[in-house]
Amino acid sequence: MINEIKKDTQARMHKSVESLQHAFAKIRTGRAHPGILDTVMVSYYGNDTPLCQVANVTVEDSRTLALSVFDKSMIQAVEKAILMADLGLNPATSGTTIRVPMPALTEETRKGYTKQARQESEHARVAVRNIRRDALAQLKDLVKEKEISEDEERRAADDIQKITDHAIEEVDKLLVAKEADLMAV
Repeated sequence: MINEIKKDTQARMHKSVESLQHAFAKIRTGRAHPGILDTVMVSYYGNDTPLCQVANVTVEDSRTLALSVFDKSMIQAVEKAILMADLGLNPATSGTTIRVPMPALTEETRKGYTKQARQESEHARVAVRNIRRDALAQLKDLVKEKEISEDEERRAADDIQKITDHAIEEVDKLLVAKEADLMAV
């Protein structure tokens, strides 16, 4: 029982850290990165389809993304979808290629994105703490039902705290890396 609770706790905390990584991928830095367009949905014959399924996204240089659309009739729809995604990007079509230049970040926008990154990391920390609280509640229930002793509960609670500390440490490392990435000119 205790091992199942620990494994479940560790898996859920890992998912919280992964979720933070996905949230950080959406926060734009000054460099071109194909992950920025992951959330863009294109209206493809009446269905909302992820951009990666209708176009190939590549990094042309450090400040430009190049998209080659599979179906040439979809170029306008892809361009419109990028504009509507509210990412602050202005695509430019040249023939069959769509180029998306990354505007340089001002000091003010860098600070705004840093603030957003800190909020996302705080949400991740809260999620990790909530997972810890749930695991400790499960242990208390096992003690009440006399399935484990109080000593076993204390040992398991210490292990869960170690798992929590590790997850919080991962969140902090990700935040430091993202802040350094955002502040790099």
